[in-house]
Amino acid sequence: MLYEKYKCFKSIFFVQHHFFIIMELTRENYNETAKELLTFLQNSPSCFHAVKNVVDMLTAAGFTEVKEEESWKLEAGGRYFVTRNQSSVIAFKVPGKDFKGFQIIASHSDSPTFKIKENPEMEAAHCIKLNVEKYGGMICAPWFDRPLSIAGRLVVSEGSRLVSKLVNVDRDLVMIPNLAIHMNRQVNDGYAYNAQKDMLPVFGSLEAKGTFMSLIAEAAGVKEEDILGHDLFLYNRQPGTIWGADETFLSCGRLDDLQCAFSSVKAVIEGENSSSISVAAIFDNEEVGSGTKQGADSTFLKDVLERINDSLGRTREQYLMAVPSSFMISADNAHAVHPNHADVADPTNRPAINEGIVIKYNANQKYTTDAVSAAVFKALCKKVQVPVQTFTNRSDIAGGSTLGNISNAHVSLNTVDIGLPQFAMHSPYETAGVKDTCYLIKAATEFFNSCIVAEGNGNYSLGE
Repeated sequence: MLYEKYKCFKSIFFVQHHFFIIMELTRENYNETAKELLTFLQNSPSCFHAVKNVVDMLTAAGFTEVKEEESWKLEAGGRYFVTRNQSSVIAFKVPGKDFKGFQIIASHSDSPTFKIKENPEMEAAHCIKLNVEKYGGMICAPWFDRPLSIAGRLVVSEGSRLVSKLVNVDRDLVMIPNLAIHMNRQVNDGYAYNAQKDMLPVFGSLEAKGTFMSLIAEAAGVKEEDILGHDLFLYNRQPGTIWGADETFLSCGRLDDLQCAFSSVKAVIEGENSSSISVAAIFDNEEVGSGTKQGADSTFLKDVLERINDSLGRTREQYLMAVPSSFMISADNAHAVHPNHADVADPTNRPAINEGIVIKYNANQKYTTDAVSAAVFKALCKKVQVPVQTFTNRSDIAGGSTLGNISNAHVSLNTVDIGLPQFAMHSPYETAGVKDTCYLIKAATEFFNSCIVAEGNGNYSLGE
């Protein structure tokens, strides 16, 4: 299989009429991909901006938008994408009418943060602060004493139409100040943060009273009186960086899960498959349970797959045959063993940053991985010499859930849960490895290049 324009590969050579890939990756390759990821993260301060940037990547690669509200006329060889709520997107490639199944990578666009409430301005201690509420399960402490700003979307009136517009106040705008240790001597002994009291950001002095919505309107280039609705969130302004004595770590906001989303989009653009529909699905609202019209627990994926089938003139039975012949990779970042808290990790499954993709297991099916789906993914990674690791929680520590088992309630197919290892998950500034993005792009591209055929009873064939 010839891989073209693929940054992570060092070189290729030709032997016996086939192209083979030298899997050696250089520091330059890793850093180039890591910097591209950091640029993507920097330009994605909200889930809406992340999806807009994904759409721009897809459009530049020749994908055509189809809309849920319109009729679809898909063609063999076509590349398409569809969005929902501006915060979820599904991209897909159509090899032809006689496809065998769907090969899907799912990830999510949202990250834990604070959402701006309606009528947000509050006056206190000669300051104007903003009323916010928690979105998702974040680590609160790192949100203090760092420059923050606000991004999201507005709905504005334009004559008889209501139009959604993205907005990013691209400057240091607000901050959540800590209480001095002199007034809380026990803060380093453990403190229960109260979101309504401790976590409200300072917006300005009393002179800023009444200016919040006008400032947002100015940033969006609209009139304040035309704004009829908003979904606005705080985000960390600290730029992403590559660091460490050997420059092996990268840190930025929103690595969970935009690192996987970015990698899956790169892979679906590069991958080519003559027998299956390649699908990259990025859902919103994973951090709050996925139970929205644009979440993994919605009908979005099911609707798109059924419409692909119908648009190509296939029967309902053909769709029902294709789904069990399909395979999904649920890609959501994983916990690396923490250097200061190694005791909270499982005794024998201990992922490390820059040591490869993590396969996630859970006996109670918080993760979908089983023997069959793990074997399929391991075989794909082995073909392209991508290292894999395993994660399970300690048996006495409850873990989280992710996209795979939730989406499987609507589209039931063999699924493996994987992720890239990181520190400080759900912090506004997370840490991962420079190498691991390349690993996932390589493995995901191989997934989209391969013909994965279910033979029943847990048997698969993996061809190209």
